[in-house]
Amino acid sequence: MENLVYAIVLLPLLGFLINGLFGKNLPKILVGSLATSVVFGSFCIAVSLFINFNSESQPVIVKAFEWFRVNGIQINFGFQIDQLSLMMIMIITGIGSLIHLYSIGYMSHDKGFYKFFTYLNLFIFSMLLLVMGSNYLILFIGWEGVGLCSYLLIGFWYTNEEYGKAARKAFIMNRIGDLALLIGIFMIASQTNAVDYLSVAHNASKFEFDGTVIIFITASLFIGATGKSAQVPLYTWLPDAMAGPTPVSALIHAATMVTAGIYLVVRSNFLFTLAPTVQGGILFIGFLTAALAGFYALRQNDIKKVLAYSTVSQLGFMFIALGLGAYTTAMFHVMTHAFFKALLFLGAGSVIHAMSNEQDMRFMGGLKKYIPITHATFLIGTLAISGFPLLSGMISKDEILVAAFAKNPIYWVILFALAAMTATYMFRLYYLTFHGEFRGTEEQKHHLHESPSNMTLPLIILAIFSVIGGFINLPHFIGHGHYAKLMEWLKPVLTEESFKQMEATLSGVPFGTEMILLAATVIMFFCVWYIVKNTYVNKKKQALPEEQYTGWEKLSAKKLYIDELYNALIVKTVEGLGRGGKMFDKGVLDRFVDFVGDGAEDSGKAMKRVQNGNVENYILIMSLAVGIILIVNFLLQ
Repeated sequence: MENLVYAIVLLPLLGFLINGLFGKNLPKILVGSLATSVVFGSFCIAVSLFINFNSESQPVIVKAFEWFRVNGIQINFGFQIDQLSLMMIMIITGIGSLIHLYSIGYMSHDKGFYKFFTYLNLFIFSMLLLVMGSNYLILFIGWEGVGLCSYLLIGFWYTNEEYGKAARKAFIMNRIGDLALLIGIFMIASQTNAVDYLSVAHNASKFEFDGTVIIFITASLFIGATGKSAQVPLYTWLPDAMAGPTPVSALIHAATMVTAGIYLVVRSNFLFTLAPTVQGGILFIGFLTAALAGFYALRQNDIKKVLAYSTVSQLGFMFIALGLGAYTTAMFHVMTHAFFKALLFLGAGSVIHAMSNEQDMRFMGGLKKYIPITHATFLIGTLAISGFPLLSGMISKDEILVAAFAKNPIYWVILFALAAMTATYMFRLYYLTFHGEFRGTEEQKHHLHESPSNMTLPLIILAIFSVIGGFINLPHFIGHGHYAKLMEWLKPVLTEESFKQMEATLSGVPFGTEMILLAATVIMFFCVWYIVKNTYVNKKKQALPEEQYTGWEKLSAKKLYIDELYNALIVKTVEGLGRGGKMFDKGVLDRFVDFVGDGAEDSGKAMKRVQNGNVENYILIMSLAVGIILIVNFLLQ
């Protein structure tokens, strides 16, 4: 097993090194095939490990070497293979290999083809470090690595100044969360004399329940999670990250990197269970994020921006589950979301490919007859995220709704409204893109064609998983039981307190009540579907430019002016401080330095007149000096 674990991590690193060093001189097909093969190889190894694991298996620690010792703490560089890490590895490498395959066709005409795959392989390597590391420091290395890759890939088309700004925005906003995460890790080390997960979990009982120290530690970890997983207030970077190529949006900003925050909280469940105050904060932030992002998505016209805000909103749903203590429910939605959101982003990329790089839905329409495979798979993704009965998204989202009802029926009502909002903006996107009359140019219409097979095959595979993926965690209403497979699978990763809290939450709704709640969500889904179809197909309502919207629609299109508010309060303030510093530098520091320099220069010129090489002058000066000394000495006596 040790060699297999090393292989999972090292294969993407090998792809990164080969393509990074030699890719410029290799054929594109070889570059793309190599990058895809190494990730798929890691996936196959992960599947083989998964087959040999079960819900009773204990964590396997693979120690590579002793890293360092400090203040009596021994830090090993190693990997932890358990139910949670295996689940994340399969998502990362499985979805990753499909997106690599898709990218071969999508990026085929790009001059930076080899660099793109080099960055993708580096990202997969960093993400695997993040989820496989046996301690918080290795997690942090992977955490920073995926942040770097995100920056490189968002700004991949760096000749566009706006794309460069989007990359810098993502990098800077993530640094805020990263600092908080680092502080939290330092606090964990100082309080437990360990940073590896097993030792910290063993020593967690020493913390005072909901005490100041545990609240500070978990709040720091959560702030780190809000940065990487785009929660309020550190969420505005993710929609701007759509500046990167579409496969990047699918892999990094929908299926993998943005779920790192959820992974961090679940991995640290032994800490968060001891801090119900912070769990309450997570719940509130999750609700706020899901509501704001869902509201923004209602009137966006850029197809990728709608999906970006949808991602932020769905991440909010996952944090709501975490705040409720339903850790396996959050991970279940992480998995199903990876299927249908990667499908939707790749489908959007296929649409953009067919539309000659057009992303504005106002200039699409009627595309279903031109790109039938993309249309069919995109429809499945739309139905999954919107809650069509028995599709993956409906099953995982229903579990969050049930957990919310168990805690407080008001939570269920809010989530019900948010689920309706999700269905609304997704069906709006679907109908504006694929139905009605084509609204683009004649040149675009002439160019319309289905994507090549290396792009449509990943769409088909992801569509299949979007349909059947929910049955990996059997719904509560099948078999009238609350002990779903995923809950039992992840049980060894959770502490006894965490599992009891989750068990109480998921078992807190009677079967009859759960059926009523389920029926309500199904009825809501079909009502929203009918209303949106009637609006955009039967009544042929069109999307307007954001300048023409009024009232709530304008607020939605302008994202409540949050970006403008951040720009005014933070960006302008920092720029003002920079200008003030520049004025101080020029007006005070530069003048002081000039004064010192001028003084030295003037004194040098004065000395130059004395030191002129005339011996007679030197004798005269010496004589005068001796005379002055004698006179002063005489007067003092």
